[in-house]
This record gives sequence, C-alpha cells and structure tokens, in this order.
Amino acid sequence: MTDKLRIAMAQANPILGDIAGNIKLAKEFREEAEADGADLVVYPELFLCGYPPEDLVLKPSFIQRIKEAMDELAELTLDGGPAMLMTGPLMEEGKLHNSVCLLENGKISATRHKAKLPNYGVFDEVRVFEPGPLPGPIPFKGVRLGVMICEDMWFSDVAECLAETGAEMLIVPNGSPFDHEKGDARLNYAVERVTETELPLLYLNQIGGQDELVFDGGSFVLNGDRSLAVQMSSWKEDLLVTDWVRGEDDQWRCETSELKDPGTSMERVYNAMVLGLKDYVNKNRFPGVVLGLSGGIDSALSAAVAVDALGADRVHCVMMPSKYTSQESLDDAAECARLLGTRLDSVSIVPAVDAYETMLGGMFEGTEADITEENIQSRVRGVTLMAISNKFGKMVLTTGNKSEMSTGYATIYGDMCGGYSVLKDLYKTLCFDVSEWRNAHFSGVFMGPDGPVMPKNVISKPPSAELREDQKDEDSLPPYEVLDAILHALVEEEKSFAEIVASGYDSEIVSRIQHLLYIAEYKRRQAPPGVKITTRNFGRDRRYPITNGFRDRK
Repeated sequence: MTDKLRIAMAQANPILGDIAGNIKLAKEFREEAEADGADLVVYPELFLCGYPPEDLVLKPSFIQRIKEAMDELAELTLDGGPAMLMTGPLMEEGKLHNSVCLLENGKISATRHKAKLPNYGVFDEVRVFEPGPLPGPIPFKGVRLGVMICEDMWFSDVAECLAETGAEMLIVPNGSPFDHEKGDARLNYAVERVTETELPLLYLNQIGGQDELVFDGGSFVLNGDRSLAVQMSSWKEDLLVTDWVRGEDDQWRCETSELKDPGTSMERVYNAMVLGLKDYVNKNRFPGVVLGLSGGIDSALSAAVAVDALGADRVHCVMMPSKYTSQESLDDAAECARLLGTRLDSVSIVPAVDAYETMLGGMFEGTEADITEENIQSRVRGVTLMAISNKFGKMVLTTGNKSEMSTGYATIYGDMCGGYSVLKDLYKTLCFDVSEWRNAHFSGVFMGPDGPVMPKNVISKPPSAELREDQKDEDSLPPYEVLDAILHALVEEEKSFAEIVASGYDSEIVSRIQHLLYIAEYKRRQAPPGVKITTRNFGRDRRYPITNGFRDRK
C-alpha cells in the first residue's frame, strides 16, 4: 500500500473514429506524464474512439478495432511506465458498454461500465449502449479508486455505492459539452458528491470540437473538504500531473494547487465558436473557409471567429454587392477585412440578377416585385460562394444567427448554403455582445490580431439585409431585444403562449413569432451544422416535426 500517488490528468482532444491517431495521442500524453513521474494517466470519456461516436459503435469491425487498441495500450504498460485509465466502447457478454479500463503490468486489470446513460438533449446513449451495474472500486497500488463515467457523477447512488464499497477517491472521466448557461453545474454536482461521500474528486473533461458540439475542458480537483485544489485551463489541450498524499486520518488529499481563470461568459462563448470552427475545418481537412462579407455584424463576427480559429491566410472574404448595397456597407466590409488582414474580393451580383429577371420576365409579367426578387439576390450570392469553394477547395462558412434561423428570416439555398455556421446558436443580441467583447479582448490562443477586429459602425448601425431600398430588419421583425426574449422563452424554456404574454409581451407579437418558429422547421432541417452555444440548439437538442398544426394560443 502506498501513501503517495502522482495522477496525470490528460485533457486531450481526440478525433472521432481516428483510432490510430488517438492511440498515438494517448502515447504522447503518457510519455509526457512518465517524464514527470506519474503513476497513473487518466483519459477523458470514450477517448479511444472519440465522443460522441453515435451509430459508429454499432459497426462490429469498429468495436473489434477498439478492443485491439485497448490491448495494444495495455501491452505498452509492460515498460514500467505509468498505468492508464483508458476509456472506450467495449463489448462484454454480447452487450455494448461505455467503459473504462485500468491498463497496468501489460494487461487490462479491471473494467468498469457507465451505469447512468444520458438520453436527453444532445445525448442518445440509451440507443447504443447497455448500462453497467453500479461500480465498485478499482484497486491500484493498494489504493481503491472509485471511477464513475461522466453522467454517473450526476446521481448520488453511484458515488454512494463506491463509498460504501471502500473507494478512497473519486475519478470521473468526462465528455461534457459546453453550453453558455451550464455555468457551475458540473462543479455543483461534484461538490454534492464530495459532500455526500467525504471523498476527494478528480474531474477530467475532454477538449475540442466534434461536429456541433464543443468540449471546453476546464478539468478540476476537489478535496474531501470541498476545497478547489485544481482548475485546469479551458479551450486547450493540457496535461497536469497532480500529487496525492494519504493523511494521518487515512484520507487522500491533492497537494497540487493550480487554479486557472475560467473566463467571463462572453469569453467562453467566443472561445467555443473559435474552437468549434477550428476543429471542424481541421479535422475534416478543409484548407480554409470562404464567406460573404456584407458589411453587417453577422458576417463580420463570423470572419473574426474564422481568423482567430484558422489564421488570416486561410480565410477568404468576398463582397457581393447588388444595386441595393450601400457605400457604408462597402466601406465597413473593406475596413473589417483590413483589420483582420484577410483577402477581400468583390464580385458584383448585378449581372446575374439582371439575367434572372430577363429569364423570368415573361412568366412574372404583371406581378409586383416581392420576396421572390429578394431571394434571387441571396441565391445568386450562394451560387457565387459555392463556385469559389468548388474551384479553390475552401469550405463556405454561413453567417446566419439563431434569431434568423428561429423565424425563417433566411433564404434557403441562399445565405443558408454552406458547410458550417458559427453563429447558428447565437441570438442576434448575443452577437452584439460577443462582438463588443472581441473588439476589446484578445487571447493567446487566437490566431487573429490583438485589437479591434471590426469597425464600431458594424456593431452600432441598424441591421439590414439590403435586398431592397432602405430595408431594415425591424421592418419584418420586432426589435431584437423583444424577439430574442420571446424566442428564448419558446425554445429554451418551452413556455406556453399564456406564460409569455403574462410576462409582459404583446399577444399578437408572441403569436406571430411562435408561428414563424414552427413554419421555419423545414429550413432548419436543411441548414448546415453549427457550434452549440445555448442549452437548446436546433438539431439534436430540439427535435420538432416539420408538419405541425399545433399553435399554443390558449
């Protein structure tokens, strides 16, 4: 039995499905931990395959490769270096589990399965995994480790079972995705488990982007007295070797003290967009992104995120003026590109729009110009960006925000066309706040400039799609402060019509916004993926039918 342990926390960024790459990454973290004298390296949830693997785990050859990878890493521990708490999907007695294995002395010496499978929001683990029994401790160097996987920490019975069966510390491998309203929920649940068991707790979270999800890291350690011993960095890979000592009272305590600032709410939102886009582009091997830079706040913010994620040389901005584009917009787009240091080309859409008006002139004769002509402009811009993407290989980055996606204030096959959207889950009011934050702040992980990234006029001027003379967004929508509050109540809170009206909003406006929300579902089904920021993004979090006759008006 030992009275000292050195446990390495590998806050790693695996690539989903890249088993060979994840093995290599595991070895690199282990080598670094070994150089620092670690006894044990802990990896995040489902590290070997990446998280969340979804239906990939239903492929037998994939599960077989994971088993081979686990055995390969186990054999590595014959070298006398650190043991590993390695995670991945494992088949046992015909049942597929979300599992953690202790790899030591050249073999898998213990296996535990996740007992609580989340089946809400973005999580769908009940569909592919079988729950394991409540776990008992894993013996390691005479210490009984209480290992519970992610969701297991959110329920008291798992920690209670571990404590009652002799666990001396709690270790929690996680794949916990970011949302900006989650706040201190993870820490609060950890405090509850420590309070109930009086055991110290090591919480290790994944880092990186996976499709629409982004994992922010922020791993931490709580001692048995609920004091915060360790708070690791967010938004970047990291390895921290922690020192643990058994006290005279036979209680373990983490003696490492490292407390990183988790940052403000706006800082976390912006970093989530940067990391989400960076990993989506890089893990899918795109050379960069191309986007329409209109002179408005949404495209300016999207361009800033892209430059901070990828660097200015991988971001291609295109101004596509029409006869309605103002000189103000041309100037603002040019200044934005200058501040960011990006390439800016100008491609007039006037000839193409004129051609469509000629092509359809006979059929449209005798009708008034309406949204049809506006949408033609947007779709011409989409075709233009897709042509540039096809020719040069860069992915089209769309620039629509959540307020627009909610109400259908976007053109399908027009400004919605593209491969990814960093603003998809940001309401318009949040776009303003985040833009203000980025103009005043900089982080060492950003690849863009230290200083303002967009002219103040982009943030302060009234938003406009500029698809007709003197157009303003508020011609078609309520003021964004009102619109976003109603949308938040409808989407994130699922409040009834009566509840929203009772809180002070006009009944006709609420009814109209609810109607727009429902009828735009078909557009959202065809929208590109985008970074999850809120508690309820469109897609995995919120699955509404397209054909839907319900309207809550009572």
